[in-house]
Amino acid sequence: MNPLLEYLNNSIKPLKSSQSLKEAEELFYELSYSHFPVTENNIYIGVINRESAEIGSAETIISDKRYDFDRFYVRTNMNWLDVLEVFAKNETNLVPVLDEKNQYAGYYELEDVIRFLHETPFLKENGGILVVKKEANAFSMSQIAQIVESNNGKLLGLFVSKTDGHFVEITLKISQTGLNEIIQTFRRYEYEIISEHQEDSYLKNLKDRSDYLDKYLNI
Repeated sequence: MNPLLEYLNNSIKPLKSSQSLKEAEELFYELSYSHFPVTENNIYIGVINRESAEIGSAETIISDKRYDFDRFYVRTNMNWLDVLEVFAKNETNLVPVLDEKNQYAGYYELEDVIRFLHETPFLKENGGILVVKKEANAFSMSQIAQIVESNNGKLLGLFVSKTDGHFVEITLKISQTGLNEIIQTFRRYEYEIISEHQEDSYLKNLKDRSDYLDKYLNI
């Protein structure tokens, strides 16, 4: 189960396209959301932003503003890095969540995702960052974990950070114990070592993005 789903929110139902724009404006007035999901016949069709809800006559309905809708969303099975990227790219504090059947499942709030982010071992725990590269059909997550653990290391997190043709790059965060031995073992298993720093630039960028979202949250 995706641990981020613990923060899936359904406390407020999505706006319906048939509702009045006035109702959307009142929702934004009461809450601090930058965007809010809209459904039509129980199908997610996009998000209306605060600015669009404030412009229109009393007779205007939400569907009249559909040309202004943004269409971003995340999936229930997406990892927190991908979810964080959607928040950052769209400068929003709310993201709709759809399941694998494209059904609306709820929404994530930025504040909750930031809280989750700061509690992940990938940022919270001390360790070294290692990026390795191998042919896509020649690596396995279980093998990577075995290499780390067989050298008395502790795997704090990993994800596929880049795909390039037939190759993939995997970013790992590992406890400092046995890091040199781990690197040598990866080489014996024909993994290319892309980087081997204690504080990889990707992690720095991730922390910078987290700081940016913290500031955005407080605007």
